Amino acid sequence: MKKLSFLCLSLFGLMLLTSCEAIETIFKAGMWWGIIVAVGIIGVILWLFSRGKNS
Repeated sequence: MKKLSFLCLSLFGLMLLTSCEAIETIFKAGMWWGIIVAVGIIGVILWLFSRGKNS
């Protein structure tokens, strides 16, 4: 059921957007996810280093 819902939503989105707008949306989402993941990884590394110095 989830696959069907996702497929319907994807098809609906593709019908509303032109190809350039669809690609732009995908890259914007990818850029933000990349930034969030990078900040998260850096935060975890800093937390691990600061935790190691206190012990």
